[in-house]
Amino acid sequence: MADPSSYRPKPGQIPDSPGVYKFRDEHRRVIYVGKAKSLRPRLSSYFQDLANLHPRTRTMVTTAASVEWTVVSTEVEALQLEYSWIKEFDPRFNVKYRDDKSYPSLAVTLNEEFPRVQVMRGPKKKGVRYFGPYGHAWAIRETVDLMLRVFPVRTCSAGVFKNAARTGRPCLLGYIGKCSAPCVGRVTPDEHRELAEEFCDFMAGRTGQYLKRIEQQMHEAAEDMEYEKAARLRDDIGALRRALEKNTVVFNDATDADLIAVAEDELEAAVQIFHVRGGRVRGQRGWVTDKVEAVDTAGLVEHALQQLYGEEQGDAVPKEVLVPAMPEDAPAVSQWLAERRGSNVSLRIPQRGDKKDLMATVQRNAQQALVLHKTKRASDLTTRSRALEEISQALGLDSAPLRIECFDISHLQGEDVVASMVVFEDGLPRKSEYRRFQIKTFEGQDDVRSMHEVLTRRFRRYLQEKEKTGEWIEANGATEVPAEPEPNAEDDGRPKRFAYPPQLVVVDGGQPQVAAAQRALDELGIDDVAVCGLAKRLEEVWVPGEDDPVVLPRSSEGLYLLQRVRDTAHDFAIRYQRTKRAKRFKAGPLDEVPGLGDTRKHALVKHFGSVKKLRSATIDQICEVPGIGRKTAETVAAFLAQAAPAAPAVNTATGEIIEYDEDTAEAAESAEAPVVSPPDRGQHE
Repeated sequence: MADPSSYRPKPGQIPDSPGVYKFRDEHRRVIYVGKAKSLRPRLSSYFQDLANLHPRTRTMVTTAASVEWTVVSTEVEALQLEYSWIKEFDPRFNVKYRDDKSYPSLAVTLNEEFPRVQVMRGPKKKGVRYFGPYGHAWAIRETVDLMLRVFPVRTCSAGVFKNAARTGRPCLLGYIGKCSAPCVGRVTPDEHRELAEEFCDFMAGRTGQYLKRIEQQMHEAAEDMEYEKAARLRDDIGALRRALEKNTVVFNDATDADLIAVAEDELEAAVQIFHVRGGRVRGQRGWVTDKVEAVDTAGLVEHALQQLYGEEQGDAVPKEVLVPAMPEDAPAVSQWLAERRGSNVSLRIPQRGDKKDLMATVQRNAQQALVLHKTKRASDLTTRSRALEEISQALGLDSAPLRIECFDISHLQGEDVVASMVVFEDGLPRKSEYRRFQIKTFEGQDDVRSMHEVLTRRFRRYLQEKEKTGEWIEANGATEVPAEPEPNAEDDGRPKRFAYPPQLVVVDGGQPQVAAAQRALDELGIDDVAVCGLAKRLEEVWVPGEDDPVVLPRSSEGLYLLQRVRDTAHDFAIRYQRTKRAKRFKAGPLDEVPGLGDTRKHALVKHFGSVKKLRSATIDQICEVPGIGRKTAETVAAFLAQAAPAAPAVNTATGEIIEYDEDTAEAAESAEAPVVSPPDRGQHE
């Protein structure tokens, strides 16, 4: 680990002008490229106290061994140079988008003597006109098949073309009129290129003018009594309109725009782009990226614009680009886009109307892409096996932890303290064994004590279930758990609830939470369950009794699995805590007291502990609550005297009572309440 002060530039060396800078490691490899309106303040910010830097920035500056910069005259030049260097050096600490799948595009090879229409994937080539990308290759082929009737452009491969030219006989498409057969000289190279350019113009959105021209030719042919020609032109118009119908109309006017949306969490981001040409959605594509550098939504948008338009020229850059957040150097980015297009480009955030609605659709697609990416990664058996093996090696376990339990604490300023327990078996969530806990012994912002209580309760139940199972086996002379339902067995013969111990306990937190969890296990005499903690800030893995964390590689599947387990527990705990907070005043007797707001209801329940105790209190005792006057106290006492106690509620899925009365209502969320269908989005809130 390098000390940034060892390569910090001397005072006055860094110029106060726009430029691009590179950080290099000890092997002279470029690890980060950035740009700045003014190099001096930007570079100076990297050499402040390490404790004040973002964790990923701190990792970058301690990995680097030198920094160098290049001065440019304008911010637009800095943007272009930054893109060029990122493309050239592929720095490890820069955001690098990768396609979440391989999208096909419709390509016209204008760089050939006889341009060819074909489906292409992969990187773009110079001199080739691209349309799309599309979701499926068959959608391109259907569109091309309809349009070849009007624009009979060559679609054959180079080998077929040469063979036809050698034999003097065109292919089948040439015989049926879907190819102008330049291979046998039916059209000249210039005539064929004109057909290809008309094809490109139509695909680029200039459809209305072309359709009107064909309609005029059709009417002229009919007036001249050339009915066969008129019928052919009529069929051509029908084919073109059917091709247009395959693209969804989203704007009434002939808008050309790209819409970019970003969905992100702390670790990854997904970008979705909708290409709208002539008011119709012509293509869609998406990227996903690891958030290696400290970057916000605006930074992600800027990187996406660089990657999307870095190699584009002319009409490939639309007149309008709609984004969810403006880049930091929005004027420079707009000017850069305008230079690539050759005319002004509007870069803005949609505020109302159809464009805002379509942006919401793009945003939903981005969210789904991020979830799908995480799901695909988690559902792969080989990946899961590798993740469990990496965790086993990192923590020094005897075998892979096939059952992992993760615990998290959630509260709102010390109130409604709850905990969650999620279970992953073989790297996949086992939702039927998720549990929720209500912290019973105290209220307050003490995650360490809460974690100790939850682990104690969970593993005390495990010991109780283990003892019951052992007694049954001893009494019946069995060597395995009974297959018939018993008081402590489920229908499939598995013991209930907490009878299965995990190989690994993961807690959401660092050293203090890990120490509390280990202390709980030690007090219960459990020594065959490993414990670790995953701290959110630096994604470090802590183990009991160690002063330094275990650092798993950023690309480690083991770290990804631990993060997913931790985030699932965190999400589950937050949802339970919100549910408790919402139920506190929902459908209770105090809701019906006229003139009593949430603040004073909260104060009453907090002061007395329950509605039942409040009902038995005197008016003078009620007046002792801050904010409650005598008149209000008399109203509350009179109303509660008339109101009947609430009837118990029943869990319709299990038939269990989940609320008893005002004093025991919170037993619904007690430690062992089973969960029927908990959420498992795996995303950190």
